[in-house]
Amino acid sequence: MFLKSLSLVNYKNFDSVSFDFDSKINCLVGHNGVGKTNVLDSIYHLSFGKSYFNPITSQNINHEADFFVIEGTLEKNNREEHILVSAKRGQKKVIKRNNKPYEKFSEHIGFIPAVIISPGDRDLILEGSETRRKFIDGVISQSDQEYLNALIQYSKVVAQRNALLKFFAANSKFDRDTLEIYNSQMSQLGNLLFSKRKAFLAEFIPIFNKRYAEITKQNEQVAIEYKSKLYDKTIATLLEENLQKDMILQYTSVGVHKDDLSFEIDGHPIKKFGSQGQQKSFLIALKLAQFDFIKNMSKANPILLLDDIFDKLDENRVAQIVALVAENDLGQIFISDTHADRTEKVVKDSNQSYKIFKL
Repeated sequence: MFLKSLSLVNYKNFDSVSFDFDSKINCLVGHNGVGKTNVLDSIYHLSFGKSYFNPITSQNINHEADFFVIEGTLEKNNREEHILVSAKRGQKKVIKRNNKPYEKFSEHIGFIPAVIISPGDRDLILEGSETRRKFIDGVISQSDQEYLNALIQYSKVVAQRNALLKFFAANSKFDRDTLEIYNSQMSQLGNLLFSKRKAFLAEFIPIFNKRYAEITKQNEQVAIEYKSKLYDKTIATLLEENLQKDMILQYTSVGVHKDDLSFEIDGHPIKKFGSQGQQKSFLIALKLAQFDFIKNMSKANPILLLDDIFDKLDENRVAQIVALVAENDLGQIFISDTHADRTEKVVKDSNQSYKIFKL
């Protein structure tokens, strides 16, 4: 699978631009602010139906326009596929495959498997648990439609339960029967999500450990641990035990929507005890493990988007990453960088075909 062509109209800083891509390596080079990252983000948008950097649709429309259009042509399973994502201010976004609109955006997730490595990935270490849950949910959802559907339903049920708790507080009322309906739905969906997350991590963590060892050539012990209260108690028990707390807070304080991942190095949190270089290596290994996992599950090479990768790693390390992916039947790679010569040197050494686009 590879992206053959891309055209953008009124997307972020672009009025209108088109690209015809190489099936292996594509490099977007130019000064800061010319839109290199925006091109990568438009490819991510084609894959996931939303921006990686700004999920608010209207803020991805060029300031001078009322709409944007992203069109991409792929070759997948020896067939040509056409994907269109369009949005108009004040209207619902539209995603079409071969001119046919999706009824649910979730049906499109996984059709174009993609992985992005970006300087913003540091949030996975530095920010709160929601960022890490989004990571794990995003990886699983690309290859498991049942998980994605359960996740969407679970989020709706939590929102409905929260609204009910607010209603109780505003009206000094309490209706246990209605509350139990939501509790039951949360238990059923939450148990499925918890089970699938555990199964995913059992497969993912060994892949991650292997990638980290390849990247660093060090004997550091890194670990990913799944933090969930469901290891000790059922969701039903947790909801009952925390009912009074939830009534006061007016939101649901327990459940799989509060789970987290712990990232450690040599038995300590990498956020506090990892050097900047160790944190960078940890994140790269995390994303390459994501690439490997999705490839194994989808039986297709994901598109790999390397945004400003030289900001994260030195030239030798970038070359090593390209080589690691190349050794394992290279998929399509997109690289953004400010220095054309530096980028061309790395991709030439990979002995793969490539194109360089100067923006």
